[in-house]
Amino acid sequence: MLRVSAKATSSEVDLQAINGDADSAAIGIEFGPQLMRFAEAVAMRSRDLPERRVELLEAAGPTALVDAAGVAANFQRMVRIADAIGIPVDDMQAELGQSVRAELGIDRFPSARNSIG
Repeated sequence: MLRVSAKATSSEVDLQAINGDADSAAIGIEFGPQLMRFAEAVAMRSRDLPERRVELLEAAGPTALVDAAGVAANFQRMVRIADAIGIPVDDMQAELGQSVRAELGIDRFPSARNSIG
């Protein structure tokens, strides 16, 4: 979705931000490195979540922090439900899906076994 959104808005992004590359996160996404570190801390249930929350708050402000927390919480909910009931990712045979999966190494994650590819 990030790649399609970037194309639709003629924005440059580097998908490696999804894999934790702070330099990539800084490309085309305002407060990208802070958002990336916050999202990782939420997803990993990291002990440094309070520090990441403060970092994002100081860089982007309270509205961005609340929005990011809401998006992260909703995403976690949706992913956990989908994984729990074995819902596969949409059309894993599509060319775009295959190229993004290969670029990001998505198949290394345990939940990839729930997707037909």
